[in-house]
Amino acid sequence: MTAERVAPSSEGSSGPTTGLAFGAETAPAESPPSATGVVRVSVEQHRREVEALLGPAFAGRGSERVTIADALDRVLATDLHAPSPLPGFRSSQMDGYAVRSADVSGATEGSPVLLPVVAEIPAGPGVPAPLAARTAARIMTGAVVPEGSDAVVPVEDTDAARFGGRTPGATRGTLGDQVGVLAPRGAGEFVRDVGSDVRAGDLVLPAGTLLGPQHLAAAASCGVAELDVVVRVRVAVVSTGTEVVEPGQVAVPGQVYDANLTGLSAAARRAGAVVTLAERTGDDPAELSAVLARAAQEADLILTSGGVSQGAYEVVKDTLGDGVTFRPVAMQPGGPQGFGTVHGTPVLTFPGNPVSAQVSFVVFARDVLERAAGRPRRDPETRRTVEVIVSPPGKRQMLRGRTGPDGRVTVVGGAGSHLVATMAAADVLIEVPEGVGRVAAGEQVRVVRL
Repeated sequence: MTAERVAPSSEGSSGPTTGLAFGAETAPAESPPSATGVVRVSVEQHRREVEALLGPAFAGRGSERVTIADALDRVLATDLHAPSPLPGFRSSQMDGYAVRSADVSGATEGSPVLLPVVAEIPAGPGVPAPLAARTAARIMTGAVVPEGSDAVVPVEDTDAARFGGRTPGATRGTLGDQVGVLAPRGAGEFVRDVGSDVRAGDLVLPAGTLLGPQHLAAAASCGVAELDVVVRVRVAVVSTGTEVVEPGQVAVPGQVYDANLTGLSAAARRAGAVVTLAERTGDDPAELSAVLARAAQEADLILTSGGVSQGAYEVVKDTLGDGVTFRPVAMQPGGPQGFGTVHGTPVLTFPGNPVSAQVSFVVFARDVLERAAGRPRRDPETRRTVEVIVSPPGKRQMLRGRTGPDGRVTVVGGAGSHLVATMAAADVLIEVPEGVGRVAAGEQVRVVRL
C-alpha cells in the first residue's frame, strides 16, 4: 500500500501487514504510548492470547448424531457414503410410453409405429408385469420401467390425443387403445439406470461440508435420516448496563435499546456456535456474578458487553477481578478488551457500544469459533478504495465499508462506535493499520467480510 505515513509503522519495514485476516504475526507486542501515556497492546498480541486461551478449551470437540432436519448449517464430521445405489430401480425420466427400442426403430411422423397400450404404470410402489414385444405401457415420470422395455418414448413424440387423467373418450394412447410412435428411440433413452446417480459406497458428502439444503437433500435421497456433525461450542452472551432496555419496551431518556444481546448472539450462531444463555443485567455486581455463575455451567465460552472502560460504573471489571486481564488494545473501535476465566470457563469482555462489540467479535472471536465448528477457512481479501481515507495514527482502524458493483469499497459512516445504523449498511470492515494516516483513492486495502 502506498500511503502517507504520519507515524513510524508498527508493522515492519516491508509495509503494513495486519495479521487480522492474513495470519501475519509481525507487529510488536505493544504500540507506542499515547499522548496520555497509555500503552496499548497490539491487535496481534491480544488475538494470540485470546486464541491461546480458547484453543485448548475448544479442542477435541468430537461429533454428535443429529437428524437431517436439525443438520442445516452444521459441519459434517465424517464422510457420508451412499448405503445403496440411487436410483435403486430402473425408472422413467419422462411421462410417455415404455417400449422396446427395436419395435420403434423405423418410426417417423409420416409413418408412425402403432402399438397397443397394454399397461399403465404410475409412479409408486410395485413391480409392473414384463412388457411383451410389439406393445407399449403408458408410464409416468419416476415410475418403474418394466422388464422387457429398454426405452421410453416421451408423450411429445407420439400421437396421443391426451396423456393425463383417465377421461373416457380419449382417442389414442390410453389403456386398451393404440398409440402412434412418431420418432425412433435407442436403447436406454429416457431410462434412469440403477446407480446412474450414485453407486452403493460412493462418496456423497465429504467430512467438513458445511451442510446446506442441497446437501441435506442429497443425504435424504440416499435414505439417510441422521448425520454425524461436529459438536458446537456453547456460548453464553451477557449484556450489561442499567441504561440498556429490551427492544419492544418503552425507553425513557437515558436508556438505549440493547443491540448487543441480539447482535452477539446472532454472531455466535453464525460462527457455528450454539447460544445456551442470553441474559441482560444491570450494574449490580451481585446480579452479574449470579448470571456469570450460571453461564459458566452452561457454556464453553462467555461473551460480555459493556462495563470494561474507564468509567466509575464498570460492572464487568468490578465483578471479574483477578480472573480476567483488562487492557486497552490499539484498535478503533473496540479498544477496551478483556479475557480470562470465570469459574473455570473462558470469558471475553467486549465494550458496550454496539459497533465496538460487533467489531470485537469479528476480530477476536469469530475465527476461533469457526475453526472449532469445522467451518471453512476464510480467505484473505483485498479491495480498492473509492475515496481517500484519513486515519488517526496509533490505532488500527476497522472502518465499516460497503462493496460496490465494481468491487471497490467505500466507507459508510465514520469511526464512531455508536453509529450502529451504518454497521447495517456495511458488508466488510476496512482495515487501516497503525501508523497509516492516509490511504489514497484507488489504493488496495485489506478487508474482513462481515
